[in-house]
Amino acid sequence: MYRIITLLLLLSTPSLIIALANPSDRSGKVEYSVWHNGEIDRQRDLIIMEYNNSISKTWTDQSGKNLIPEVPKQYNYHDYTNQTVYRQAIFMDGQAYYTQIKFNELEGFKAEGPPAKILGYNCQKYTGSSFSNKIELWVTTDTGLKGTPVLSFPYTKGLVLKYVSNENYGWEATNIEFYKKKNAPKLMPDDLGKEIDQVNFGLRLANAFVKEIQIFEDEQINWGDNINNPEGNKLNQLYRFAGGTIIAKKIKLPEVPDGTTVFAEIVEKSNGDAYDRTGSAFIIPTGKEKSFLDGLKSGVDVLPKYISSKNKTYQGVVSSPTYDPVIELMRFFTPFGVNHFNDKRDVGITWADSVSYKQDVSHLLPVLQGECWIAVFIGNYDAGGHKVSLNLKYHLNQQEKSSTPKQKYWVQSLFNTTNVMEMAGQEYGTMFKNDTLKVEFDVPPGVKKATFRYISTGHGGWEGGDEFVPKKNQLFLDEEPFFSYTPWRVDCGTYRSYNPASGNFWNGLSSSDYSRSGWCPGSVSQPYYIDIENLTPGKHTIEVYIPIGEREGNMFSAWNISGVLIGQLHNE
Repeated sequence: MYRIITLLLLLSTPSLIIALANPSDRSGKVEYSVWHNGEIDRQRDLIIMEYNNSISKTWTDQSGKNLIPEVPKQYNYHDYTNQTVYRQAIFMDGQAYYTQIKFNELEGFKAEGPPAKILGYNCQKYTGSSFSNKIELWVTTDTGLKGTPVLSFPYTKGLVLKYVSNENYGWEATNIEFYKKKNAPKLMPDDLGKEIDQVNFGLRLANAFVKEIQIFEDEQINWGDNINNPEGNKLNQLYRFAGGTIIAKKIKLPEVPDGTTVFAEIVEKSNGDAYDRTGSAFIIPTGKEKSFLDGLKSGVDVLPKYISSKNKTYQGVVSSPTYDPVIELMRFFTPFGVNHFNDKRDVGITWADSVSYKQDVSHLLPVLQGECWIAVFIGNYDAGGHKVSLNLKYHLNQQEKSSTPKQKYWVQSLFNTTNVMEMAGQEYGTMFKNDTLKVEFDVPPGVKKATFRYISTGHGGWEGGDEFVPKKNQLFLDEEPFFSYTPWRVDCGTYRSYNPASGNFWNGLSSSDYSRSGWCPGSVSQPYYIDIENLTPGKHTIEVYIPIGEREGNMFSAWNISGVLIGQLHNE
């Protein structure tokens, strides 16, 4: 009788009926919610895990979102029979790739404390560490399912119901659904795609959100080429100007969402020139009656003139109603002969093969979309010169499509005294002696949140020249001071391995080690960003004063400065 009553009780209790089945035969689905600072955050995306026939499939549920097409579909498959993890990604072009890794068996994790209850199941807590982070896992063997919300921490004998990193962030199971065996899905696809290694898999995932535009690849910038440019203004054609010291290209750049991060990347190496040279990557505005492109094609004399108070003429350096100077993307400085001179001087240093420059140019995103002219200049009179590559990388920062219209911007290039047509006769920036550089400009209605981007470097390469003498830059807006600083770099010795042709002195120093006015051989010069509040519509002036040094014989100092205003444009 006792046995009959017991059997009736078992058959009348659904949960106990399930318990009679072999746990290893069970199939089901687990939903995980973000766990943050002791609480479950149900507003965040769920992680979904399904289990069937010793295979678990895990993915992030983004089904309710309007995602951009660049977002890859990602799935993780844990094969508990072979103790192998398969990571799969399907990209916007339909191509699928996967990589496989063996289970990490929770090395160094120890059981801690008595069992705890999660969703009614007994869970053993395990504690360990990973990359200096404290990791806590709660694992149950009572469900008959296996799986984990986190790729790195599978548990071969059970189901991870909770994962916490550094006691403040992780995932916790908030729902479990069991499938009838006949309705359980097949989880592992027959074709996972093309297999690649873990490194390339990670790179492909990251690069799905990067739009890389190669503008120049290993192009020579030198003096004396027999230049034969294509006719007209053709897209993606290479043009050379100023004796070959400027390369330029008209290119179509991608249209991207607001908030995209953009980097300019340059790789440079000497192809024969031994000296440190001024380099500049820049955009040529073409929206007004005249442009710098006219000067490149027809000579500096066709560019608008700026006349200093000393009646000296400077070509194409300031804005006017009919002309905008070039917009500088990146000011960089070549080192002394990297690559070409590596085997010509041995001082016990392993010389670099090339030098890479990378700078965030996101402030200039409004002019880095659509068709535009982009150019690179390196001043030199060497027949071999330099080899240069330039890429722009757009990193998308949002995975969802935005219903908000794109922000409109006002971008005004104010001045650029870097004489990028130096080898075609453009005057050096010497207008600061007992004077200021003064520019008048118009602000249209609706401009808000204006930012002024300013780059400044001093030149004059002898002991008393402004290259080696700190000089304070003072800027005035409508005759009122709004910014001042002294551009000075004391870290030039950091770049010694880029400078094999640098002169070495009796006291153990090299020329490339010396501190300089806002630059070092082998480095970029950092822009300064100044917020300008309440920039009203109408005419304004901006002035720059720098106490430039005196001439010494045929030696003189000059300052390369560039300034551009970027503001949001709102309808009044």
